[in-house]
Amino acid sequence: MDYEDYEKECKRIREENKELISNFRSWLSGKGLSPKTVDKHTSNVDFYVNEFLLYEDAIEAKDGIWKIGMFLGYWFIKKAMWANKRTIKENATSLKKFYQYLYEAGKVSKEDVSVLKETIKEDMPEWLATMDRYDDPNIEDMEEVWGF
Repeated sequence: MDYEDYEKECKRIREENKELISNFRSWLSGKGLSPKTVDKHTSNVDFYVNEFLLYEDAIEAKDGIWKIGMFLGYWFIKKAMWANKRTIKENATSLKKFYQYLYEAGKVSKEDVSVLKETIKEDMPEWLATMDRYDDPNIEDMEEVWGF
């Protein structure tokens, strides 16, 4: 795909994401969450689907369910200036809710959501440890941070 096609595809996906996020916001509100919590979850999901998933390739939200480890364990830590252990956990919660919403909307399978939740549960300790290493001023070799 050349750059022009990539840009067109990203534009199409962003339009699709706008509707998904709007519907997700309504879904969250229907669960009785406070407006502040709804805003936090939708902001986190917006960053995931419109920044991360479109960063190098044009990936639709439904297909992004498989990218969670790369996002929370590497990209978010490296690219989001506000990344810390709390925001990693918040994003994990937001993405679990988002993919639960997509499941209920018939866009992803129950099995895929189960795998997502299990991945978050199993890999969270390593993501948080990576964040600690990333923030450690005594570690100068980035290979130590990422475990290469």
